Amino acid sequence: MNYRHAFHAGNFADVLKHIALTRCLIHLKEKSAPFRVIDTHAGSGFYHLTSKEAARTGEWQSGIGRLLATELPIEIADLLSSYREAVDRVRSFHGDDVYPGSPEIARGLLRGEDRLILVEKHPEDARQAKENFAFDGRVKLLERDAYEALNALLPPKERRGLILIDPPYEERDEFTRVIDALSHACRKFSTGIYAIWYPLKAGLPVDAFYKDVVNSEFPKILRIEQWVRDERAGDGLAGSGLLIINPPWKLKDEMTSILAFLDKVLSLGAGHKVRCDWLVPEISK
Repeated sequence: MNYRHAFHAGNFADVLKHIALTRCLIHLKEKSAPFRVIDTHAGSGFYHLTSKEAARTGEWQSGIGRLLATELPIEIADLLSSYREAVDRVRSFHGDDVYPGSPEIARGLLRGEDRLILVEKHPEDARQAKENFAFDGRVKLLERDAYEALNALLPPKERRGLILIDPPYEERDEFTRVIDALSHACRKFSTGIYAIWYPLKAGLPVDAFYKDVVNSEFPKILRIEQWVRDERAGDGLAGSGLLIINPPWKLKDEMTSILAFLDKVLSLGAGHKVRCDWLVPEISK
């Protein structure tokens, strides 16, 4: 796959991922203790939807474009308020053609004592991210391999935090690398919230990924998925998913409601569907 952020900024997968990210961060902020966010595949942080990369796909039009044009039901508007505020803030400062990546969405939800670590291996994206966030002392950029950095950064000194793992899945062994990284990470920081994004399309070893996750005996894992069309119809991205390890306790109910709404607004054809279920349920004590 080619899933560099610039080509797909603001598409349906970004919308789902960024909504889930904001909900997790909102719940982290319910306690006064500081936390740390680690974004392992950060990208540049901001994306011009009129750039040659975004214009080549035009995917934002059926993602954030549709959402911004839709009147939200009251209960959904409340759940999406932090996400919409992030999008509106960036548009007001940088122009209506700019969409925030996960680094900016996370940065906007930090409090004074919270910290954000951005990891980006691509030299140009890393340079842009460093420039984009140089004004904020709470943000640090590391230009290095995501998985090596994650191992070095855990556990965070705050002992609270969220790790977003959002690789491009360009390499055949990416799912395996994610599992290996999670195994090491959870041993070092077992109480952290881990959000792992993955694509859904024909030919990807997603079922094997689920099996490996379950067999790795990670703690409770919530599976959040949206297909906007049948994965057998065409070669492009049919959907996307997130596995949330140690999800906030309200997240399942919230994302179930959000997914039902997104299914109506962002579907692209026959075979669209959503699910929010426990891949690994919480063990009763």
